[in-house]
Amino acid sequence: MRFVETAIAGVVVVELEEHVDERGSFARTWSRDEMAEAGLASELAQCSLSRNPSAGTLRGLHFQRAPHEEAKLVRCTRGAIFDVAVDLRPDSPTYCAWVGFRLDPESGRALYVPEGCAHGFQTLEDESDVTYMISTPYAPESAAGVRWDDAAFGIDWPAAERVIGERDRGWLDFEPERG
Repeated sequence: MRFVETAIAGVVVVELEEHVDERGSFARTWSRDEMAEAGLASELAQCSLSRNPSAGTLRGLHFQRAPHEEAKLVRCTRGAIFDVAVDLRPDSPTYCAWVGFRLDPESGRALYVPEGCAHGFQTLEDESDVTYMISTPYAPESAAGVRWDDAAFGIDWPAAERVIGERDRGWLDFEPERG
């Protein structure tokens, strides 16, 4: 695995190192030791799957509040998504900044979203599946979110047509802790 830093400290694109021969290819998608060596959360509490039948489906922006903050490694295993991380850490120099990346099975890339960042994605194709490797068990009492279209972030989502769940439409505007 290759770890590529982004404009937000701790948000990392994880690229596959494929080994190809006459049978096809093989690549490691998770390594506790390599994750730890890269300074990323290396223990898994759960793995989850999001199935999305329609292009334009937008999920997020989600995070868990203290004391159940979570890190996620997100990978698109079918279809394609535009995956976004938003820095919600008040002491970070990139507070309220966002980064977004296309994830799809062909590239094999994943996005590592650290604790303190919100996560969301928009599907770019019908029948898009997204897997999450998550560092902390889900705690419903700590589940939180911010609006996908909040002016505090100014995310440039790629598709104008959107399918958004009631819960995600109902998040309140973000109120920065500093600035």
